[in-house]
Amino acid sequence: MKASKIIAASVFIIGLLLAAAGCSKGAESDSLNSPDAPSNKELSPLTISIAFGDLNTLWDDLQSEVGKLITEKTGVSVKAEFPISGSDTDMFELMVASNEYPDMVWAKVSAGKLKDAGALIDLAPLIEEHAPNIKKVYGEYMKRLRWSNDDHGIYVLPTAPVNQTYFSAGGGFRLQHAVLKELNYPPIKTVQDFENALKAYYDKHKTTADGQPIIPLSLNGGEWQFVISVTNPAVAATGAPDEGEFYIDPDTYEAKLHYLRPEEKEYFRWLNHMHDIGLLDPESFVQKYDQYKAKIASGRVLGLIDMDWFFAGEVAALKKEGKFDQTYANFPVTLNEAYKRHDFQSYGYLSGIGISITKSAKDPVRVIKFLDFLASDEGQVLLNWGIEGKHYKVENGKRVIPENILNWKVNDNWDFRRTTGIDMYRFGPSYGDGVKDKTGNYYTTVFPEQIEKEYTQADRETLAAYQIKNYKDLWPTEEEFPVRPWGAAWNINMENGSEANVIFQKCQDIMKRRVTQAILAEPEQFDAIWDEFMKDLEKAGVEKLNEEFTKLVKDRVKLWNE
Repeated sequence: MKASKIIAASVFIIGLLLAAAGCSKGAESDSLNSPDAPSNKELSPLTISIAFGDLNTLWDDLQSEVGKLITEKTGVSVKAEFPISGSDTDMFELMVASNEYPDMVWAKVSAGKLKDAGALIDLAPLIEEHAPNIKKVYGEYMKRLRWSNDDHGIYVLPTAPVNQTYFSAGGGFRLQHAVLKELNYPPIKTVQDFENALKAYYDKHKTTADGQPIIPLSLNGGEWQFVISVTNPAVAATGAPDEGEFYIDPDTYEAKLHYLRPEEKEYFRWLNHMHDIGLLDPESFVQKYDQYKAKIASGRVLGLIDMDWFFAGEVAALKKEGKFDQTYANFPVTLNEAYKRHDFQSYGYLSGIGISITKSAKDPVRVIKFLDFLASDEGQVLLNWGIEGKHYKVENGKRVIPENILNWKVNDNWDFRRTTGIDMYRFGPSYGDGVKDKTGNYYTTVFPEQIEKEYTQADRETLAAYQIKNYKDLWPTEEEFPVRPWGAAWNINMENGSEANVIFQKCQDIMKRRVTQAILAEPEQFDAIWDEFMKDLEKAGVEKLNEEFTKLVKDRVKLWNE
């Protein structure tokens, strides 16, 4: 899963654009001279309200450099509300109860609840009449936006980038460059290799240079991220793709909770072993997310098994402090060499989670035009590259990031994003990494040549030692696997309040309790606890859950492929 990237857009007057951005009168600056240029009425001030189902610590009401230009170019300001903590979706339940909604919602799994309540409007007519850029972005995948086999309306505009090429792995097993350097860059292919490296370094170093106790491996398992940092890696390490909490048989589409797979039991047995020999942080299952991040930012955690977006800010802080050797290299670790990681297996275009317009929207036409601007070539370049002449320049027809801007982006990314607004406001339709515009430039700044420019010296030394240019070179390629016709199971939602959903929640509670218990147990107790875990799932109705989710997967295949 790639990480969630969030929010904004707008439309400006050409004279102001030239003055503020210092842009040339080239192709990237002349959209207001086109037949689709907004009228004065369309540029009149409008504040759009939006509710997000996730926290966004960088949200700034479009007060960054890019954000202000977006408002000038569209006349639109955006005011957002977020859950009190984490992925809490209680606020959407309150909206349904009160029948009061903002103009837009990014509701994640609560979209179904809002749709059932009649809160979301069908966007298909608005797109057809007012949003040519949105139609262009989704292109051949427009049918994947259909709600169901019975309702072909469009109620959510997915934020998953279209035609995405992944040039780096979001997941994987990470080791500090300092560890690898001291051990002369050993092969890191299996959990045993990973364990050996942690142990060899930790045997020699119990504290950091500033006297803090070193932690060999910490897991982000104290809150909801448990399923990301603790259980999902069991899937990847045993040769299956990320389907959220399920495993899908690629031939029959039969679904089952993934921790029912016997091979995953052996991955958790390894975590039990890591705890037993003192290499696993004992606070892994009780620490708050902020505590986990603070440990990483201190530079004392040698190894991580997590998605990169959960600790990107902390890595940026380490770089800002010049602690490059305490940042991380990434490896496609498996339980043993018999397994092949599926991180780059394609799921085609993954519609699902995204932005919706509610029945309470003051001006739905203006809102869809706002989103359409974000989806335009001009909007996409602004969101990803920033302002020409300020954040990038064009040399010989190619967009280039000046060295001082690039250094800022690499070494203090949090401040860079907060100040510039680049890579902060993509909450609508967008092109994926690797897609080029009509000028032959990439829409985003994530492509091989640019990635290589952004590597630190520590990265370059590690990459050279393993004789690769990009960490992705260590992974099996996308071409080695078939495209998944159902997309990804984590993108398939069960009906709220359904029998399957109730069973699923029970199984989740059982899973978190039993997996934690098994990892922290004495090794000789592991098998007995795991057997009880399987019995608990059976009593909770896991077979019924698997049966019902299989139906949903088959329905998805029919909806997207027939």
